[in-house]
Amino acid sequence: MAATTLHLHPETKPEWWKEATVYQIYPASFKDSNNDGWGDLNGIKSKLGYLKDLGVDCIWICPFYESPQKDMGYDIADYEKVWSTYGTNKDIFDLIDKVHSMRMKIVVDLVLCYTSDQNKWFKESRSSIDNPKRDWFMWKKPKGYDKSGKPIPPNNWRSFFGGSSWEYDKKTKEFYLHTFTVEQPDYNWENAECRAAMFENAVGYWLRHGVDGFRIDVGGMYSKVAGLPDAPITNPKDEYQMAGELSQNGPRIHEYHKLMHHYMMSQIDDKRDLLTVGEIGTADDKNQFLYTGADRGELSEMFNCKHVSLGQSEAFKYDVVQFSLKDFKLALADSFLWANGTNGWSTAFLENHDQSRSVSRFGNDSTPESRVASGKLLATLLISLTGTLYVYQGQELGCVNCKDWKISDFEDVECLNNYRIFCEKYGKNSQEVVDFKKGIDMFSRDHARAPFPWSSEKPYADFTDGAKPWLKINEFFKTGINAADEIKDPNSVLNFWKKALKFRKANKDILIYGYDFEFIDLENLKLFSFTKKYGFKTLFAALNFSDDDLKFTLPKDKSFKFVFGTHSLPKQSETVLRPWEARLYLAD
Repeated sequence: MAATTLHLHPETKPEWWKEATVYQIYPASFKDSNNDGWGDLNGIKSKLGYLKDLGVDCIWICPFYESPQKDMGYDIADYEKVWSTYGTNKDIFDLIDKVHSMRMKIVVDLVLCYTSDQNKWFKESRSSIDNPKRDWFMWKKPKGYDKSGKPIPPNNWRSFFGGSSWEYDKKTKEFYLHTFTVEQPDYNWENAECRAAMFENAVGYWLRHGVDGFRIDVGGMYSKVAGLPDAPITNPKDEYQMAGELSQNGPRIHEYHKLMHHYMMSQIDDKRDLLTVGEIGTADDKNQFLYTGADRGELSEMFNCKHVSLGQSEAFKYDVVQFSLKDFKLALADSFLWANGTNGWSTAFLENHDQSRSVSRFGNDSTPESRVASGKLLATLLISLTGTLYVYQGQELGCVNCKDWKISDFEDVECLNNYRIFCEKYGKNSQEVVDFKKGIDMFSRDHARAPFPWSSEKPYADFTDGAKPWLKINEFFKTGINAADEIKDPNSVLNFWKKALKFRKANKDILIYGYDFEFIDLENLKLFSFTKKYGFKTLFAALNFSDDDLKFTLPKDKSFKFVFGTHSLPKQSETVLRPWEARLYLAD
């Protein structure tokens, strides 16, 4: 019976990248080794032992390439050169070797939706309308001119960072598309020469230097709808509208990923198995499979960001809206239910460099006790989900959002650009700006980007030896949220994560490869409970997302045994969860 069940689930085929715990590092904020206030590659190398002890199998490093840093390195000027503040090319090569010597893997960010306006290719493209590289980027003539003679953008698309997605070039009298900052022009993936150059410089170079794969930034936005038509009006208050499906999962997107995958395979002499994870954002079930099916030749897996978009208005990220635990359950499951019985694969994550802290969003950070309990509950949830597990730096400490920051404390171009636009449009003291600031307090990317708290040592938590960090430190490092204090505390979130990751590895069949996920009591707004199976085994999870004691009922069709949880071993008859308690039960 078990063999027959497994035969119906090709997603259970073992792969190293399915079983890996991947730890994301934001290099600017991880560890400063030379006292200049910025994290760097040698700082990462100095902390590999900490990551190995945590239970990490693979590290993913955000961009460390040459960049003007208009968007913290995601505006890349030279794919083959390390930004000098982070170190040298030798430093990254040494880091790759060191990671491998410790029997871990390393993946790096691949940013090919756009580049920097300081990239030599874009400089050539904008130099003349007749330049051979003109078509490497998305140039269009103005739609027309307003009464004052000002050129009108080709369409109404809104940049993710505020304002129009189009920037006018006075010299050549055309607009170029930038779906993010003005300094990040979008590539034209329709151009084969452009694709070949990107593949050689950004992909081939790093594969030949030993990386084990890529996290593919904005991987669903390479292909836009032909003609770039106006987006539908979803936010009547704004002159510009989010492009949505006009720039996401477009008509040639799967063709492009196949081409890139084929190129990757051509560059691997040792035929090592790569991890390629695409930041797709949102996709329906069909597209999630098309991206990740084992026989598709596109990606290993993808990030579906539906659950980490909860609490945000569809029209504008910083409009705070309410959501329920049921909403969270359904959105989270959207990232993996589709893979059941297919040969596709999913991911399990709650944080990254673009999201605020999960304890503040999905738990309770109001007291030290509730913070610790929430951090452990969310860790238990993640280790119980099928898919590759991703942990973002500081998540293992139970880090929370920064509190009481002034707008001048933030560095993120996304919130600062939008803040400027709101102030110009509504006035600094308007209710709109007050509401926008509430959105920043909850969702700013800087909450996750604040320097890593290595200890309680003042003034900068041992992130740096004394130089002022590039971004303000989250003051919670003084209250026990730091690596040194948590290492010594057997009841810390950090030590719980270590136990949780060991438990996941020891029970990888049901935890990593489990299938036939089913909600139990979906409508319950405090209890998150579910079952899933592997062969004869069944897992039952019960998680209390509330500040109250909560009764639950074990499924009666099997004999379940408590195997893991956030609190001490409960009595077998006890079916009351303490606030923010999580338990896992197993039946054979």
